[in-house]
Amino acid sequence: MQIHLKTCLERTKDFLNTPSSLPKIIIIYGPTACGKTRLSIELAKHLDTEVISADSRQIYRYMDRGTGKVTKEEMQWIKHHMLDIRNPDESYSVGAYQKEAFQIIENLHSRKKTPILCGGTGLYLDSVAFHFDIPPMEPDWEYRDALEKIRTEKGNEYLWNMLETLDSEYAQTIHPNSHHAVIRALEVLEKTGKSKGELRVKKDPLFDVLFLTPYDGDREKLYERINVRIEEMFTLGLVDEVKGILEKWYSSDCKGLWTIGYKEVIEYLDGKCTTLECKAKIQQGNRNYAKRQLTWFRRYQEWNK
Repeated sequence: MQIHLKTCLERTKDFLNTPSSLPKIIIIYGPTACGKTRLSIELAKHLDTEVISADSRQIYRYMDRGTGKVTKEEMQWIKHHMLDIRNPDESYSVGAYQKEAFQIIENLHSRKKTPILCGGTGLYLDSVAFHFDIPPMEPDWEYRDALEKIRTEKGNEYLWNMLETLDSEYAQTIHPNSHHAVIRALEVLEKTGKSKGELRVKKDPLFDVLFLTPYDGDREKLYERINVRIEEMFTLGLVDEVKGILEKWYSSDCKGLWTIGYKEVIEYLDGKCTTLECKAKIQQGNRNYAKRQLTWFRRYQEWNK
């Protein structure tokens, strides 16, 4: 990390010293478990700035262990934004994220600070970096109900495969367990004949962006880090966290819990799998997610060349 941090600091110094007509932001990206959080905090300390999370799961309150959410101790004295801003049963969109992130960025710029966005949700990062806009569309409840019936009968994977067959590129940005997002993507295809990705309108850029990643390209090492992280999640109390959420606040079918690490633990609590099987499912789910992230983030590697 020390060698990589030194390289990032040098790139950051060059970036900030290069004149630009646009205000500057830094984006730290990469697959899950690659070290984004640590790098963002070290860089924020060096620049005396704040971090804006770009993680579609860490927006949810009470969901800490299973999302790898940064702890108060890990934050040190660095302020973090866009964490714990919604309850697990609340919906949240890319457009809502973009709007809130723009407000925070504007505030940081007004205080002469360089915002650092950190996360692995490509759609969130794209909405800020490339100023994408997705036009609003009225829901088709009849079609959604039909898709929900298919999901109930045949499962999340079957529904995701439907999307992957029709729109492989966009499907790679969604985990099969995120069935609300899968249904919405299929609905958009049905109503417009176009992918949600195609409907994104790219406006004039608002920021000069530096993309940084701690990922070194070693996929085998990344997968091992993912496996270790899942073991740590269980040691730190992931099962008790899920139990608490179910007992105190929400049902197992709420939006936030249909994600990697939570759906599998719910299956374990329902007696559908053993602890070892549960861990293996979460590890495999995270490895698959990392593959999709790496595909999505290839464009970032080209951006700063």
